[in-house]
Amino acid sequence: MQVSIKWLKDYIDFTETPEQLADKLTMAGIPVENVVDPGEGLEKVVTGRIEKLEPHQNSDHLQICTMNVGLAENIIIVTGAQNVAEGQVVPVAMVGAHLPNGMKISKGKLRGVASNGMLCSAQELKLDLEKLPEEQKTGIFILPSDTPVGIPAKDVLGLNDVVLEFELTANRADCFSVFGLVREIAAITGNKPHFPEIKVNEDDNTKLNDIFSVEIADPDLCSRFSTRMLKNVKIGPSPEWMQQRLEGAGIRSINNVVDVTNFVMIELGHPMHAYDYDKITGKKLIARRAIEGEELHTLDDTSRKAKGEMLVIADSEKAAGLAGIMGGFETEITDTTTTTVVLESADFYGPCIRRTARACGLSSEASGRFERGVDSETTIKALDRAAQLLQEMGACTVCEGIVDVYPNPKQANYVTFTPEQINNHLGTNIAKDVMLNIITSVGFDVTKDENDEITVKVPSWRNDVTCMADISEEIARLHGFDKIKSTLPNGVSMQGTQSAKQTFIDKVKASLSSQGLYETISFALTNEETFNKLNIPQDSPLRKAVPIMNPLSDEYPLVRTTLLSSIFDNLARNLARKNDDVALFEVGSVFFPKALPVTELPDEVVKIAGAITGRRNAQGWNQTNDMVDFYDAKGIIEELFANLRVTRYTVEAGTHYAMHPGKTALFKKGRDVIATVGEVHPAVLSAYGITKPVYIFELDATTVMKYMAKDLKYKALPKYPATSRDLAMLVDVDVNAADIEKAMTKAAGQNLTQITLFDVYTGKQVEEGKKSLAFSLTFQSNDKTLTDAEIDPAIEKIVAKLQKDFNANLRG
Repeated sequence: MQVSIKWLKDYIDFTETPEQLADKLTMAGIPVENVVDPGEGLEKVVTGRIEKLEPHQNSDHLQICTMNVGLAENIIIVTGAQNVAEGQVVPVAMVGAHLPNGMKISKGKLRGVASNGMLCSAQELKLDLEKLPEEQKTGIFILPSDTPVGIPAKDVLGLNDVVLEFELTANRADCFSVFGLVREIAAITGNKPHFPEIKVNEDDNTKLNDIFSVEIADPDLCSRFSTRMLKNVKIGPSPEWMQQRLEGAGIRSINNVVDVTNFVMIELGHPMHAYDYDKITGKKLIARRAIEGEELHTLDDTSRKAKGEMLVIADSEKAAGLAGIMGGFETEITDTTTTTVVLESADFYGPCIRRTARACGLSSEASGRFERGVDSETTIKALDRAAQLLQEMGACTVCEGIVDVYPNPKQANYVTFTPEQINNHLGTNIAKDVMLNIITSVGFDVTKDENDEITVKVPSWRNDVTCMADISEEIARLHGFDKIKSTLPNGVSMQGTQSAKQTFIDKVKASLSSQGLYETISFALTNEETFNKLNIPQDSPLRKAVPIMNPLSDEYPLVRTTLLSSIFDNLARNLARKNDDVALFEVGSVFFPKALPVTELPDEVVKIAGAITGRRNAQGWNQTNDMVDFYDAKGIIEELFANLRVTRYTVEAGTHYAMHPGKTALFKKGRDVIATVGEVHPAVLSAYGITKPVYIFELDATTVMKYMAKDLKYKALPKYPATSRDLAMLVDVDVNAADIEKAMTKAAGQNLTQITLFDVYTGKQVEEGKKSLAFSLTFQSNDKTLTDAEIDPAIEKIVAKLQKDFNANLRG
C-alpha cells in the first residue's frame, strides 16, 4: 500500500513533515516502510525559455542557448541537443544541481564558450519513459509553451509530492485505503478530517431495476452484490489531478472510467469493477461458483480453465471474470465501449479469493483487499462515489436506483469493558476520559456508560476489533507505547532445561558418532512398497500406517512406522553413488495410529537405527581390507550401552523381519528386548538392489532409557589380585552361551566377578550335534587374596550345575 502526501492532505490538514508523519504512524502501529520523494535531485532544476539559439562557432554540432530562467539576467548554456528551438520551454539544471541520475552540474567551457547549466532530457530527470510519447523519450524534454519560467521543474512535472510506502499487517484491512489512513492521522494529530460529501444526482429516468438484475448463487462466497448504471458515458482521459493521485499510489492511468474505479478502491478501500453493459448477455450478473473446466478470458488476455471452488461473476451464458481478482476480457471498458456502463461493488469471501489468486498466479490490488476483508457496508458508498466523480467530470448520466442483493446484513459488534480492565491489561493508569477520547477519535461510538462500564459500537470497517483486548490495543498504540512504563513480568522464573529424553538422545548421538557412524535426518514418510521390500509380514502392525491427506508426492503417501525404511533408503542412495563404505544411523520418530481411519493423534515413538557395510578401516597402505561383520554391529551396541550405563543384559539368538535367520541377536533385560542386531535378510538386500552384506541394528528409546543407571556409584579399585580359571566343555549345539553364563553366575557365588567366552569350536574332534565352549572365569575378593581352597568349591558347584542343567561334559 502506498499513497501520496497530497492525497492525504485532500482530506486532512497537518503540519508534520512526511518523515515526522511516518514516524508517528509507525509508532501507532501503522508502519511506514519508506518515504519516497519522486522529485529528489530536482531541487535546482527550473523551467527556462530559449530566447535565442545560435550555432557554436567552433563546433558543427553544438548550439549556444540564451536562457530565460526567471533571473534578472539571462544565462548562457551550450547544448548538443538537436531537438530544441527558440521559444521552447525546457527543464534547466542550474549550477550546483545534483540530478537523479547522479550527474553533478558545474560551470564549464565547451569549445571556448562558458556554459552555466544544462538542458535536461527525460532520462536525466529519471521520468517514467513508458508514459511519454515517443518524441519525448529522447532529446531534451520539451514542456508546454505556456509553462511559466523560473519555477521548480518538479512542480510542472508533477514530482512535487512525497509518497509513503506502508508495510501494513494483514489485520488492518481498513488502512488499505486513504480514508482509513486519514482516520489514523486524525487520531494521531488531533486534527479533524474533511471527507468529501458523497452525493449523486440521478439525472436519467431509466430505472435500473427494470432493465438489470443481480443474483448471488453462493452466499457463502459472496455476502453482498451491488450495481449501479451509468449512461451517456464518454470514455476519455482522467483529470490530471486524478492521474497524479493514482500515480502516487502506484497505479497507471488508463481511462476515466477505469481510473475512477481504481481511485475509489484506494480512497475507500473497496474494490470495484466496470462492465460494458451491451456485452452482458441476459442483462444479469451472477456471483456463483465456477463450473469445472469452463473457459475464462481475463483482462490480461489469457484464457484459463476454471475450477469448481473458484468464484466467478457470470452473465446468463458465461463467466465474465474472476470475482475480486480480475475482470473478463469481453466486458472490458475500452475506447470502443458503448455509452452504457455497469458498476459493480461487492463483498467476497477472503479465503476463496486468496486460494483462487494463488491457483491462477494472479495477485492484484483488488484481491489483496478482499483477502484481508472489506467492509460490506461500503458497497453502496463506493458506487455513489464513483458515479459522483464521473458525473463531476461531465462523463455520464446516472440511472435511477441501485440493484443491491444483501441476504444477510452484517450485524454491529459491541464490546463492553471498564477502565480498570484496560489498565490492568496494559499495566497503565490511563484516565477514563483519555480512553474515551482515543476510541472515539478512530470512529468507535460510545453507546453506554453506566457504573463505570463502557460499551462501544465497533465501526463496520474495523473487522479486527472483537473483544476487550483489541480495545486495549487501540488505547495503547494511540496513547503511545513510549508512554507505557517498562516493567518486568511478574511470576516465578524457571531455568530452561532439556528433557530427560532429549539428554538421552544427545548421548546416543554422541556415542554412535564417536564410533565413526554418520547421522542422517529423513522425512518421516514412506509408502506401501517399502513394507514389501523390508519383508514385513502382511498382518504386522507396522503395515497400519497413517495416510497423508495431501502428500508432497505420490511416492510418499504414508507416515513411517519403522525407522529402517529411512535407513535403507539412505543406504541404497549412498551405494548407488559408489560410496561403498557406509556407516550411518538415525534417531527419529515413528507413528502408530490408535485406529484407522485416524480419529485422534497417533502414538509417536522414538527409535534408533543404523547400518554398516563395506571396509572396517579407511582405505590406506597401512590398513587391511577386512570387511565389517556381525560382530562390528554387535560391538557398536555394546559400546553404546557402556556409554549409556546399561549393564547386566544378555545376548541371545532371535528373529527380525528384515534380518537373516540365524544371524540375528537380541539384547535383553529380563523379557524386554532393548536392541536387535543382525545381518540383513538376502530378500531385503535383493529388493533394494544391494549386492553386499549389510548389518543393521534397531533400538527403542523409551525401553533403553528405562534400564539406564540413574545414579553413578563409585567404589575403590580392588586391593587384592584376581585369579582366573578356564573351563572348556561340550554341550549340545542348540545351547546358548548366555544361558550357561547365567548358570555359572548363579552357582559360583559372589567372588566370581567376570565370565568371558573366548572360544567356540565345532569340527572333527567334536562329535556331531555338539559344540565346544571355553570360558575364562575371574575370581576376586575385596577382603583378601583368594586361595585355591576357596576357589575349587566354586568350580565344583559350577561344573555340577552345568552337568545337571545342560548335560555338559568338561574337556581336559
